[in-house]
Amino acid sequence: MNQPSIYIYLLHPGLPSHSGHHRELTRIRTLGYSCQLVGGVLVEQCPARSEVGTRLLALSSQLSHCRIVLRLFDDAAMFVYTKQYGLGAEEEDVFVRCVSILGNLADQLYYPCEHVAWAADAKILHVDSARWWTLSTTLWGLSLLLGVARSLWMVLKLRQRLRKPPEAFTSRLTRGKRRTVETQICSEVLTLLSNLADLANAVHWLPPGVLWAGRFPQWLVGLLGTLSSLLSVYQAVQAGRQANDTP
Repeated sequence: MNQPSIYIYLLHPGLPSHSGHHRELTRIRTLGYSCQLVGGVLVEQCPARSEVGTRLLALSSQLSHCRIVLRLFDDAAMFVYTKQYGLGAEEEDVFVRCVSILGNLADQLYYPCEHVAWAADAKILHVDSARWWTLSTTLWGLSLLLGVARSLWMVLKLRQRLRKPPEAFTSRLTRGKRRTVETQICSEVLTLLSNLADLANAVHWLPPGVLWAGRFPQWLVGLLGTLSSLLSVYQAVQAGRQANDTP
C-alpha cells in the first residue's frame, strides 16, 4: 500500500529545508504521486495501456517505500526543531502558539510510530503493523488538521489588518509592509490547500468505516498528492527567493 508521507521540512521552516536530504525527499514524493496519478488513469480509463499503468503504480509504491526508509533519519531534525520552538514563548498569538505546540507533538510522535510499522512489515519486530500504520496515519491527519486550523486563523487575522481604514493602515505600515501582509496571506492560503489535499488522503488511508476511508481511486490519491507536493515546492522556491532578496 502507498503509505502516507509527512514532509516536515516543508511544514516547519525552522528545519534545514536547503539540505540535499530535503530536496531528494521532495523530488521522490512528487515523482511518486505523479506516477500514481498517471498509472491510476491508465489502469482505469485506458485498458489498452493498463500494463504501463500497473508498472507506474508499482514504481509509485517503491518510491513511497523509499521515502519511509529515508524518514528513519528525520527524528533528530524534528526533535531539534520541537526543542527550539518549545512552548512558543516568542509567539504573540495564543491560538497559534497552542496549535503549533500540538502540531509539533503530533509530528514528533509520528516518526517512531511509522518506524515501528516499517520494522513490523520488514519482520524486524514481531508486532501488528496495521495498528502502527493506523496510529501514524492518525497522527499525520491530526497534524494536518491543526495546520489547517492555524492557516485559517492566520488568514483571518491578516485580512483584518488589511481591512483597516486606508489612513490608519498607512500610518502604521508602509506600503512595503502591506505587500508583505498580502504575501503572507497568499502563502497561508497555499499551505491551507496543500494541507487539505493531504488531509483528504490521510482519511483515505484510515481503516474502513472512517468517513471516506478506502474509497479513493488510485488516480485521485495521486492527484491530491501531486497537487500538495507542487504547492509545497512552489512555496519553498518562493521562500528561497525572498530570503535571497532580503538584504
